[in-house]
Amino acid sequence: MKPIFSFLLLALSCLAQAAERPHVILVMADDQGWGDMGYNGHPLVKTPNFDDAAARGLRFDRFYAAAPVCSPTRASVLTGRNPNRLGVYQWGFPIRNQEVTLAEVLKHEGYTTGHFGKWHLGSVRESSESRPGAHGFDRWVSAPNFYENGATLSDEGRAVTFEGVESSFIAVDSALDWMKDSLKEEKPIFAVIWFGSPHSPHIAADEDAALYADEDDAVKNFLGEVTGMDRAYGKLREELEEMGIRENTLLWYCSDNGALPKVGSSGGFRGNKGHIYEGGLLVPSIVEWPARFPEHRVIESRGNTFDIFPTVLEAVGVALPEGPDLDGESLISMMEGEGESRNKPMGFWDTSMRGIGTPSEEWMQELKAAQAEGRDLPPNEDVVAAMAIPDPPKTLEELKGHLAWIDGDWKLHHIIHKKTGKATFELYHLKSDPYEEVDLSEEEPERVAKMKEALKDWSDSVLQSLNGADYR
Repeated sequence: MKPIFSFLLLALSCLAQAAERPHVILVMADDQGWGDMGYNGHPLVKTPNFDDAAARGLRFDRFYAAAPVCSPTRASVLTGRNPNRLGVYQWGFPIRNQEVTLAEVLKHEGYTTGHFGKWHLGSVRESSESRPGAHGFDRWVSAPNFYENGATLSDEGRAVTFEGVESSFIAVDSALDWMKDSLKEEKPIFAVIWFGSPHSPHIAADEDAALYADEDDAVKNFLGEVTGMDRAYGKLREELEEMGIRENTLLWYCSDNGALPKVGSSGGFRGNKGHIYEGGLLVPSIVEWPARFPEHRVIESRGNTFDIFPTVLEAVGVALPEGPDLDGESLISMMEGEGESRNKPMGFWDTSMRGIGTPSEEWMQELKAAQAEGRDLPPNEDVVAAMAIPDPPKTLEELKGHLAWIDGDWKLHHIIHKKTGKATFELYHLKSDPYEEVDLSEEEPERVAKMKEALKDWSDSVLQSLNGADYR
């Protein structure tokens, strides 16, 4: 049993006395910015299914990815924690096997669990300790990283090529096949569906690209991939209706980081993917759960991907555990219109660590070739090494990077320059200046000092977690 799982379970309450627990489905895009949605005012993109979901369900207009790149944000969804606590500093870093995931908790509570699509939290080889199956997923059809149309994915360790299938439909169709079988067991479902779009290279299916025939190739294929996701999402919603489970399914959609430069849209917010200014963190987010939230609402209060973990636990009737630090908090009261905002400030930290290259199709073709010869392959060495607790311990001075602290409507940036180590600070009032154009740090020295202290306390806590304190 995982070191922190043993006492985690002691802290969990029994499920609420609801007659029927909700199914939970978490869907995530790869590199879709806040502005890459029709309902957020994009002048070209066609997203009728996302638009319909946003018009019927709960639409979060200030929802943040926990990090400005993919793997860290995905780790935050599964753990409720800032990804640096887990050593997932950048893209390609694996989730540690000491961590307790949402899939593990829900599996313990009687859910059947599945992961479909992009993993990017470790290897997807059968012998890997960072595969989805080692982190609570009963069923998994997963890619090491982003993947394209007709890609090869790991079906619980076996390389399978989905020839001729649009990439987002690979994940949705695999998930739906599993759901239909799972419903026969009369267990509640927990599904994680992570698209590989609209990550570059952008290669839209012909029918989606045709909708943007007048645009140049870069725009046509990027927007076409977004529309491909929209079609797959529409199929998912329709099939949930046909299976008779849509009313009592918590369906949550978001993206893993802010907008891509050039082709993507941040909706005018400063920065893009890779930055912890608003444009690199704000993402579209839509929640549908008709049985509990029957009326459409637009939520202006801030939420974060690390809030998904505690929110889902409250939704299914499991008490929030005590123990290792969670950065997230449940948003249920906010969703019900009873709470105006989160209680906890939000911390962000984009370190200067380099990511780990994870060429999905290349790795999967290598695995497929080996398996055709009757051989299997060990986990990827870089991924295995990255799971270790740092020795010697990591420090702020070593990791450097760009930190930020949002408390109420105020956002403090702490930028540690990579070459010189010099630190600078910027302060913005997000309500009056959502695009972070007017630095108020000189006008608000007392506020800066107070927020600097809070950010320092938080980053110290993150470093303790990173260096293994939570596992002792």
